[in-house]
Amino acid sequence: MKIRFLGSAREVGRACVAVKSEKNQLLLDYGVMLDDEPGFPMHIPPKEVDAIILTHSHLDHSGGVPLFHIQDKKPVYGTQLTFDLVKPLISDFIRLSGYYLSFEFLELQTMLRSCVHLDFRKEQTIGDMKFQFLNSGHLPGGAQVLIEAEGKRIIYTGDYNSMDTQLLSGADRDYGELDAIIIESTYANEVHLERKEIEKEFMEHVNRVAENGGTALIPAFSVGRSQEIACVLAANHFEYPVAMDGMAREVNRIMMNHSSYMRDPKLFVRALRSATWVDGYKDRGKIASKPGAIISPAGMLKGGPAAFYIQKVGKKSKNGVFLVGYQIPGTPGRELLDSGKCIIDGKVQNVKAQVKRFDFSSHSGANELKDAVKDLKGNPTVYVVHGEEANCEMFAEWIKTEVGLEAVVPKAGDAFTV
Repeated sequence: MKIRFLGSAREVGRACVAVKSEKNQLLLDYGVMLDDEPGFPMHIPPKEVDAIILTHSHLDHSGGVPLFHIQDKKPVYGTQLTFDLVKPLISDFIRLSGYYLSFEFLELQTMLRSCVHLDFRKEQTIGDMKFQFLNSGHLPGGAQVLIEAEGKRIIYTGDYNSMDTQLLSGADRDYGELDAIIIESTYANEVHLERKEIEKEFMEHVNRVAENGGTALIPAFSVGRSQEIACVLAANHFEYPVAMDGMAREVNRIMMNHSSYMRDPKLFVRALRSATWVDGYKDRGKIASKPGAIISPAGMLKGGPAAFYIQKVGKKSKNGVFLVGYQIPGTPGRELLDSGKCIIDGKVQNVKAQVKRFDFSSHSGANELKDAVKDLKGNPTVYVVHGEEANCEMFAEWIKTEVGLEAVVPKAGDAFTV
């Protein structure tokens, strides 16, 4: 088999790997880089691709797939939940960035009609290649891809998390013997705390704010993080009202139809049903003035209802703003963390509410990544992707030195034979 790296090489974003046998070629993801102007992986002629395998719904893995449906109807394989989540995410992407895109809603519709739903651990054959999905632990419906062809076995982790959370079970790492692994390295330089420790500290802060009559604003990503925070609050018996707003509401409806993907379906359903789903603008002012918690996108305060709530919550010291995801430099969330300031009433002001970030990451940290490599069977070559260049190189060097496996940090366009 041949592997060619078209994206996510020495960078985070625009994931894409082409895997080619003698007769067939599969594309693993085709995502976008979400800068001011969207960036795409290297081009590959659609006529050379037999199928696209989509690991999960996040745009840095899914956002470019409609490009393969402008003239063709390429089959796209993924879990049913992944495709249900892809629809609102790519629709929103087209709405916001359509000026820069060579596809429209029509191509998205063609893509969705070309979907083939595949459950975890169900084998699929395309020509002389076989593949199956394994739970990735990263996002509801998210998968790793195990490919077999020409007597070789490759695992592509996509984005994955081996730690159990209140929302999901950790990644399935029962790969068997491998000849190659393509592994993410987003947090190869960062040790994540145990989930129980993070949850305990988070709950202490949220409870303290509510008990003092304040409101805890929790800006969170619509897909996955909002639902996890709702489960954390429910699992820890938070006694005050919880409100959910923005696109998280639509995602809630989708996920409730697929609760079997969750680690504890009963907790998941209970958490979402006990929350108030905000109906409209009038409700927001009332909710922001009552003791309790508000879970709302955008996770980095870059638009969405959270940008409204920060105007209300941020003015009072009894309130709290608790960030639960990574804050990209240049975003309002990162500015708030670094300077304690945010735009309130049209001007940059000091936020009086308590501000704190909690690391509810959906990616494996350094320790989990190292354990994953140590546990590999066979003598696989490790291809390190989906991380900043320094992270990729550092992780690859550790693998070579400490584990004794061959480790490669590919550049975009590099091709290898397994």
